[in-house]
Amino acid sequence: MRIAVVGAGGVGGYFGARLALAGNEVTFVARGRHLAALRASGLSVETTGTTLRVEAVRATDDVATIGPVDVAMSCVKLWDVQPTAPALAPLLAEGGVVIPFQNGVDAPEMLRHALGRDRVLGGVAYIAAAIRAPGVIAHTGTMARLRVGAFDNAQTPRAEAFVDACRAAGIQCDLAPDIRRALWEKFVFLSALSGCTSLARQPVGVVRSDPDLRAAFQAAMQEAFDVSRARAPGLADDFVQQQMKMLDSLPAEMRSSMLNDLAAGNRLEAPWLSGAVARMAKEAGIAAPVSATIYAALKPYVDGAAH
Repeated sequence: MRIAVVGAGGVGGYFGARLALAGNEVTFVARGRHLAALRASGLSVETTGTTLRVEAVRATDDVATIGPVDVAMSCVKLWDVQPTAPALAPLLAEGGVVIPFQNGVDAPEMLRHALGRDRVLGGVAYIAAAIRAPGVIAHTGTMARLRVGAFDNAQTPRAEAFVDACRAAGIQCDLAPDIRRALWEKFVFLSALSGCTSLARQPVGVVRSDPDLRAAFQAAMQEAFDVSRARAPGLADDFVQQQMKMLDSLPAEMRSSMLNDLAAGNRLEAPWLSGAVARMAKEAGIAAPVSATIYAALKPYVDGAAH
């Protein structure tokens, strides 16, 4: 399968490496020192006590040089989804599709608006991974899963083909029967996780073990759940309680990608996570004080280190 990984960070780097090692024709789109390292010495993925190595990496910073692919995996940060969308069109010229694996719930609609509704599938990535050094991806814990789905039945064969390629590469990947619901399931949990870990500047273990932080996390998740009921009904009544159990199963040292970005002085996805909960709650006439407060506290850092 011909695959373009647009954004070779934690998500794109990890899953792209697996797909490349399985014999797929994978091209990584990266920038700066990370791109230089990929070209010079390949891609390394540190995971569960071992290191995966992709020696001869196809890598570029110019999407226009790739040519048509079967699947474009959009793994850029949320603020880059809309600006990069038009450049993806040539990749889809021979019937290819783009699968966004961003956090939040906004990316699919952004891409569908720019590229056409029949060119976009839905994707959800569950993994804690980040660039540790140029050319090196570090994967924390054992969770590494993808969910892919079609927004209408005509797209299902394309989704199935990508799922098959992932499974052949040893990736845990399943075809989501309701991809909208899958997107909201992740959003409800992640908006709280990213917000609370970033606000506290602490990993998961600290957030779940401190009674006040744990209560704030559950309250933020409840607000996102209430928004989901207004926007896309379908989550189970006990979803929040089940997700609290999931929180307790995560590695204590796990850090959200937004906390990593905050620590590095990078831009934050807060406007599309806690900020989105607050915005959508206001539109629906629902109270979301915890999410609104988290977003307000992180706003000075949204564009990078505070000045």
